[in-house]
This record gives sequence, structure tokens and C-alpha cells, in this order.
Amino acid sequence: MKLDYQYSDEQLEKIKNQGLIYACVCPSQVSEQVLSLRLLLKYQAQCQKEADERTIDTHNLIVDASVKAHEIMEKCLHDILIREGWDLQTLQMPEHLRDLIVEKLLG
Repeated sequence: MKLDYQYSDEQLEKIKNQGLIYACVCPSQVSEQVLSLRLLLKYQAQCQKEADERTIDTHNLIVDASVKAHEIMEKCLHDILIREGWDLQTLQMPEHLRDLIVEKLLG
């Protein structure tokens, strides 16, 4: 099973970590879900190898749903980054968001 990745695991970690640093966790949460889906798919790939006729349908069902969810969530992340004005080359959070978050923290 081959997923088409729009963002690498490293890029997702970068987005996730910036969200944690700047207390803007929405893109961070979506990145985390994409990474979790990838882990689930890796786990299911192993299950599929070991499955017999009684369990293969269950694993195939999980894989099919996870692939669809991954596609939806990765597109969601991309749309968030565009909407918020992230630099898609460097995946840096835009300065206006960092400033807004600092303003909120300082009250």
C-alpha cells in the first residue's frame, strides 16, 4: 500500500512543533492526526501480512477508511496553511499569527 504524501513526516513534525511553541494548536492537532493515521496504516500493513481469511476483511476495512481519512486530513492541513498564510516552502508560521498569539499571552 502506497500513500501519496503531500507533507513528509518531518514537515508534519515541524508544523506540529511550531503550534506547540506558539500555542496555536489547530495546525498542530491536524498534523498529529495525519501522523497518527500513518502509524495506523503501518500497523495495519503488518496485520494484513499476518491475517487469515477470518480477519483479512477487517484489516482491509481499516486500511480503506484510514487511506480516505489521511487524504481528507492532509488536504485539510494544506487548506489551513494556505488560509493562515504559512510559507509553504519553509512551513514557517506567519509572523502575524505569532504576533497575535504573543499579544493574547501577554493580555
